[in-house]
Amino acid sequence: MSAAAAASIAGATTLSAKADALEEAMSDELDKRIATPWMCSIDPTPEPIPGDNRPWYQHNDPRLPQMPAEPTMRDFFKLRFAPANHVLQSAACARANGMDEKVVLACLLHDICVSNLIRTDHGYWCAQMVRPYVDEEIAWAIEAHQALRFFPDNSVGYEYPETYIRYFGADYKVEPYIEEAYQTAKNHRWYMTGRLITLNDLYSFEEGVMVDIDNFEDIIGRHWSHPYGGLGFDGSPVAHMWRSIIWPNNFL
Repeated sequence: MSAAAAASIAGATTLSAKADALEEAMSDELDKRIATPWMCSIDPTPEPIPGDNRPWYQHNDPRLPQMPAEPTMRDFFKLRFAPANHVLQSAACARANGMDEKVVLACLLHDICVSNLIRTDHGYWCAQMVRPYVDEEIAWAIEAHQALRFFPDNSVGYEYPETYIRYFGADYKVEPYIEEAYQTAKNHRWYMTGRLITLNDLYSFEEGVMVDIDNFEDIIGRHWSHPYGGLGFDGSPVAHMWRSIIWPNNFL
């Protein structure tokens, strides 16, 4: 793990923030071993394009693949989320374990904002991003996994992650809002959908395993409602979130 990643984890002030920082670091380390991730931050251009003296590339950044006019979920995975090994492995793990297609799609989408938009409270952010386009059970489960990952469930073999103990200490306690979210979720009719995300999430950091988004074309087709105009341009309450990933280096 890089010094920057370690510093990010150490500098987080709450257990949830530390857990989010750790998950991002693990995902980034996995991706870096396979491919260099895209730069998605608002900074002056570190490597100027010859002849172009702009300090920021507003909208179409020549260092990033240009997105199509009406981008689909596949386009985001190919051109912005790539390589996204963790969520792809998670979805593949869920499918190999015979999970319902809703669980597979939830695993595919549960962390898409972590390295591409925001990591803090990422379960809530990811759920918000996808809610207009999926069954409510899927969005609910993605949101619930934010809290459920901190609590074991022996009925499915989910244990509190050892990495959390190693990085955060054995005496850490979750914040009250996480505890409240867990208590609500464990009595919810969709509890197991959220729980299965955590189960297939925990064991999906395997090096050298490559999974392609096209492997899930059938599941996406059945359970994802592609909006008219494309993601980011459909006028939905979350369109701006998708545009922020299309143009991640916009100054304003």
